[in-house]
Amino acid sequence: MKNFKEYANFIWSIADLLRGDYKQSDYGKVILPLTVLRRLDCVLDPTKEAVLDKYKFVTASKIQNIDPILNKVSGYSFHNRSQFSFEKLIADPNNIAANLIEYINGFSTDAREIIEQFEFENQITRMDNADLLFMIIKRFQEVDLHPDKVSSMEMGYMFEELIRKFAELSNETAGEHFTPREVIRLMINLLFYDDRDILARKGTIKTIYDCCAGTGGMLSVAEEYLHELNPDARLQVFGQELNPESYAICKSDMLIKGQNPVNIKRGNSISEDQLSTEKFDYLITNPPFGVKWEKIAKKVKAEHDEKGFGGRFGAGLPASSDGSFLFLMHLISKMKPEGSRLAIVFNGSPLFAGSPSSTKNESSIRQWIIENDLLEAIVALPNQLFYNTGIGTYIWIITNHKPANRKGKVQLINAVDFSKKMGKSLGDKRNELSPDHIKTITNIYGDFQPGEYSKIFDNKDFGYYKVTVERPERDAKGNIKMDKNGKPKADSSLRDTENIPLKEDINTYMQLEVLPHVPDAWVDETKTRTGYEINFTKYFYQYKPLRTLNEIRRDILALEEETAGLINEVIA
Repeated sequence: MKNFKEYANFIWSIADLLRGDYKQSDYGKVILPLTVLRRLDCVLDPTKEAVLDKYKFVTASKIQNIDPILNKVSGYSFHNRSQFSFEKLIADPNNIAANLIEYINGFSTDAREIIEQFEFENQITRMDNADLLFMIIKRFQEVDLHPDKVSSMEMGYMFEELIRKFAELSNETAGEHFTPREVIRLMINLLFYDDRDILARKGTIKTIYDCCAGTGGMLSVAEEYLHELNPDARLQVFGQELNPESYAICKSDMLIKGQNPVNIKRGNSISEDQLSTEKFDYLITNPPFGVKWEKIAKKVKAEHDEKGFGGRFGAGLPASSDGSFLFLMHLISKMKPEGSRLAIVFNGSPLFAGSPSSTKNESSIRQWIIENDLLEAIVALPNQLFYNTGIGTYIWIITNHKPANRKGKVQLINAVDFSKKMGKSLGDKRNELSPDHIKTITNIYGDFQPGEYSKIFDNKDFGYYKVTVERPERDAKGNIKMDKNGKPKADSSLRDTENIPLKEDINTYMQLEVLPHVPDAWVDETKTRTGYEINFTKYFYQYKPLRTLNEIRRDILALEEETAGLINEVIA
């Protein structure tokens, strides 16, 4: 086999054996854990006999805490002390269920916990009763998934390809599980761009965190990038993932690559932050778009109300229909005081959702981010890049340590035209970024110059006052009614609002734009609010002159002539 797709297709073909005994939507319950098991089996195979010999010795010697000893022999931070392997399992078809369970129980704690996430024992019994277990194990034994044959990066691709296919069968949203690798590569380029000199130093140790880790794709690409830049540098990866299968795949990959598996946590990052005291150098994530958060609202609102800016959500709470900003605020809370950078993928909603109000909402979150000079850049990506959606997406770059030339500034990059059509669509993904596209976008970001694809703004350019414009209530004779303080009473039916750019004076604006049309109007200053929004389309709008009447007439005549010819052909 030459590439991950061939491996994925081979493993996908094994699922055909389940047809009739399993619903298609349940294929993943068998195929994914067995792919992980076979990967671990192949990884440990070269040292298997040595581990068993050592196990006999330490058992006879009555040595306690033997896991570290056996891990050292296996060469990884896990081992399997069972006499079985996939090869030995298929040598005893009559007892394959019991032997497989013994084999799984032979793994050290971290590896066994991975398999437990799949709740695989129920499937063992089910397959054994249907006389499928031996056939399935035999097929898996035929594929070599040792890292010499399939790299960690290829395994990541393969798992994601399998998950995507299984999700399609059950009409689930596969894209929630992973992000196209070329998008991750672009995010990592932007994330590490200003730190390349630091990362190239010998002995550099940095940390990176993904709060929606999925199968670990973002963490793996970051590791790969840093290894290319400096083989002596070390990137310690941390992550948390809600989906048990994705968590298990991510953790198994970290085990095999020698990362500390304890750094990968399972659970909801927002309501069950299991790395609450940790800070990181880099943070990266692709949270699910438009995810509702009613189920965790009680905890989130309690943290917002009770801790304010001492917690993660002091800046505000987004609408319950879209929790995107919760993930961003969660990541910002984990930035190091001395400086961190983060990259996050959003849809268009966080650019403008929410209107300034007395309630802290999306607008106040944007205000807090921009006024604290945290927003460094936003990159508009091409459409149809992701597997589960064709909508517009954006990479936000956030940092609490901007370079001097970027202080007080925000760069917007319009990269919607930088893509190429894929030979074959994958779900909703029809476009992809080529290495040249990634390089071009990265250079536009690094150059930090205004141009066709890059605009640079002051932070204040995104701010505006939302002012309430009142007009007086009048009696039947047209006289203005006065309140008890002798001031004109406002007529609520004539009330209006104006959004006035933050850089403009409110009184001057009223003189120029409002009073010439409604001379009796005034601003109720007690209701004035400040908001921020980023109207990406407006900033990159290019006027296209309308076609002339002669051009339109010429085209219509041409069409008429062409149609007439067709009609003559039909009639003839």
